[in-house]
Amino acid sequence: MIAVTGGTGHIGNVLVRELLARGEEVRALALPTEDTRPLDGLPIEIVPGDVLDPHSLEAAFHGADMVYHVAGLVSIFPWQEQSVDRVNVQGTINVLRACEKVGVRRLIYTSSIHSLVEPPHGAVIDESCGFDPERSRGGYDKSKARASIEVLQAVERGLDAVIVCPTGVIGPFDLRVSIMGRVLLDLARNSFWAIPDGGYDFVDVRDVAIGHILAAEKGKPGEVYILAGECISVADLARMVDELHGRRPRFRLRVPAWLTRAIAHVSTAFCLACKVKSRITKYSVETLLSNYNISSAKARRELGYAPRSLRDSVRDSIQWFADNGVT
Repeated sequence: MIAVTGGTGHIGNVLVRELLARGEEVRALALPTEDTRPLDGLPIEIVPGDVLDPHSLEAAFHGADMVYHVAGLVSIFPWQEQSVDRVNVQGTINVLRACEKVGVRRLIYTSSIHSLVEPPHGAVIDESCGFDPERSRGGYDKSKARASIEVLQAVERGLDAVIVCPTGVIGPFDLRVSIMGRVLLDLARNSFWAIPDGGYDFVDVRDVAIGHILAAEKGKPGEVYILAGECISVADLARMVDELHGRRPRFRLRVPAWLTRAIAHVSTAFCLACKVKSRITKYSVETLLSNYNISSAKARRELGYAPRSLRDSVRDSIQWFADNGVT
């Protein structure tokens, strides 16, 4: 039996679907008050659990051969950093201790590309970059770096664990509409009249799910594997969406980096003062302007990881939103 934390999230629910397709018995943890609709209709066991409640984790992991720890709090908003740190770091510590206590055979931890130290532009980001919370960009990055270090320390104590680091995740079954899902929807509606400089590496959620399973099957204890897709600029992504809709690429004003940063500074101050959400924060802008020369060569070589084309992922994402009435 396989236990999955964060099974109602985007990566989590797709991972559960992939495990079921392979004939696995799955138990998914969900907060007592959590919306479990992403798992509706799936033949799995859903049990109440909270990564901040060690006793619930021990009960949920009892009898599990393997645990996928996917649960985490993702936020680009500075006023949520304390919650992010508590869930991502202490929650992971609790998961590790529960695995050790009940005798789970193997743990797969979902970290993030943001947990790795980012080298200067032009250098390749790979697993050798390592984890250093003090060299992280923001609260989320720092929390995932700290949690990853906790996993490696558990490996030194004898736990069989592997870490995977996805890049920017897009794809079908985005039931809660992630930040990038909302961007794709807005691009599909032709809503943007201006596009910022920068870009990122985006990967299909289905490939991330498969990458998790490959890591469970072939990954070496204590190893880290980057699950990347394709690099693309924001401008090229917008043109791709236009082409997929069969329309002539729209002229969009290019917003230079200096102006984007200035707008983000004001937007972040407003978010902090009013506790409201905006896609334009200092963290999100610096991510788009960061080094996104990311390599998944190690995962390809050691795991057989083979992500699909970004064009297919973008097309399937938009089609899934349309088929499911998400606007």
